[in-house]
Amino acid sequence: MSQPLLKVVDLFCERDERTLFDGLAFTLAAGELMQIEGANGSGKTTLLRILSGLSNDFEGEIYWRGELIAKMRDEFLSSMLYFGHQPGVKGMLTPVENLQWYSAIHPALSEEKILAALDAVGLKGYEDVPCHSLSAGQNRRVSLARLYMNTAKLWILDEPFTAIDKRGVAAKEKWLAGHVAAGGSVILTTHHDLTSCGPVTKINLDQLMGT
Repeated sequence: MSQPLLKVVDLFCERDERTLFDGLAFTLAAGELMQIEGANGSGKTTLLRILSGLSNDFEGEIYWRGELIAKMRDEFLSSMLYFGHQPGVKGMLTPVENLQWYSAIHPALSEEKILAALDAVGLKGYEDVPCHSLSAGQNRRVSLARLYMNTAKLWILDEPFTAIDKRGVAAKEKWLAGHVAAGGSVILTTHHDLTSCGPVTKINLDQLMGT
């Protein structure tokens, strides 16, 4: 059996003197999509921030390709894309300029890839419009365009379908399915029923804590 891409062992996290999860353990293989479920406040976003390296407020161990992430942080971060609740878009910049800023840390991303990514998320014709003039859904699409530009093996996505219309949801499902089919892996939270993404592994934080 091949080594898992990501392995979580005995994860514990407490917030405001309340245990969010205790003894959480799972593995994620290449080509696997995992959905984290639970009620609001159950710790879904906290878990994703821990897995992405944005929070050290936990106990337990997290391994990437068999090695503790703490010992190979740079390699892990270069192999992972995190998409959070906030779009992370600068309002004074245009969609192209926002993605140019993002591509500054990914030199392989060309202008053609940026324009193709914006086209893929339905923003063709809005490339040079300041983002403060766009709707919340359009700004969300600017951020989601990173998925079409990124070669990271692991995507960690927090509610990626928020403020996206039905057509956009269908396109994102197709893109997620393609990423997984190509050997990539996804961990995400969503209230959306993933009907077109193939097999989905689910972890329910409410059930884990017996609530």
